[in-house]
Amino acid sequence: MSNIMGIIKLDGANSMLKELCERRPVASLPIAGRYRVIDFAVSNMVNSGVGNVGVLLSAKARSVFDHLRSGKDWDLARHRGGLSYLPSDPYDGQPVTGDLSGLYHNMDYIQHTSAEYILVAQADSVYNIDFRSVLLFHQNTGADITMVYSKAKTDIPGDAAVMKVTDSGRVTDIAKSMTATQGANDFLGIYLMSKDTFIKVVSNGFERGGTDFLLDGIIRHMDEYSIFACEHKGYVARINSTMAYFNANKDMLNPEIWAEMFMGANLIHTKTKDAAPVQYKDTSRVVNCLVANGCEIRGEVENSILFRDVKVGEGVKIKDCIIMEKCVIEDNAMLRNVICDKNVTVTKDQWLKGAENYPLIVAKGTKI
Repeated sequence: MSNIMGIIKLDGANSMLKELCERRPVASLPIAGRYRVIDFAVSNMVNSGVGNVGVLLSAKARSVFDHLRSGKDWDLARHRGGLSYLPSDPYDGQPVTGDLSGLYHNMDYIQHTSAEYILVAQADSVYNIDFRSVLLFHQNTGADITMVYSKAKTDIPGDAAVMKVTDSGRVTDIAKSMTATQGANDFLGIYLMSKDTFIKVVSNGFERGGTDFLLDGIIRHMDEYSIFACEHKGYVARINSTMAYFNANKDMLNPEIWAEMFMGANLIHTKTKDAAPVQYKDTSRVVNCLVANGCEIRGEVENSILFRDVKVGEGVKIKDCIIMEKCVIEDNAMLRNVICDKNVTVTKDQWLKGAENYPLIVAKGTKI
């Protein structure tokens, strides 16, 4: 796969993620105790032999820089290829709107790559995929554009792109910005095409006033391309709402899903941090949880995910919660169906409770 350039887009929908994406893109959201959502897109590319990866930046991208940096933890700190950042600067003095203009603005960089193919992935989903199988599918079908989809396991509201696919894999229709009902062909934001086709898609779409790669570059020009779709049959979680994020984290408590994501031949890599092992004190009780290094637990935690350096006091009861890095839950507090962003302090005797289908979010740095 050395003849492929990967492009990772950060502009996933976040309007339904409330406080969680107020200061960060979806790509930077913490997940599964120690990872970020973008780790999956980067790792999948590297594991598939893609050694030239460009990250198309969006607003609020500082956390992405801080996490990826040189790409060393993904073996992308290289003299040839490696990790590059593609800025979405204003074009002709006009603000950038949508991913199409950002791609067009970086066309000089893309044109000069020696890659034969361009692989595009959206950093708003959790999955483990070998893109070599997508390349093989692309070559065998003779497609101009190959897209990757999965069967929606539940209804996906709002921003889904749903495809009609024939038995041979040919795409006959794409509907964007609609609810994907259970069992629908839900597009995962992954494209593979030749560099020449990619340049044509971007240029034609942008120069005709378009802003969206899928809508203005592909859907409105479907009759110009041979488009096929490859089904990913493994686990997928699209992070496009607070509930989707909450459920994706809780899915990681399922041993089968955890094994598929993290225990196979293709590992998911992340930024390494040194931290002490978890300290389970005599008063602690932990059931069915993911607990990251550096945590200190004196209370009870059940069906929850604790990120690095979380402190849980005596008498605390935490159930069905996501507690992000460096949170402090003081003595006798009770939390149920709560998402605590980073550096939250819940003081003594506080009771916080959300609904199973509407978790309570405590914003970053809050003290309650």
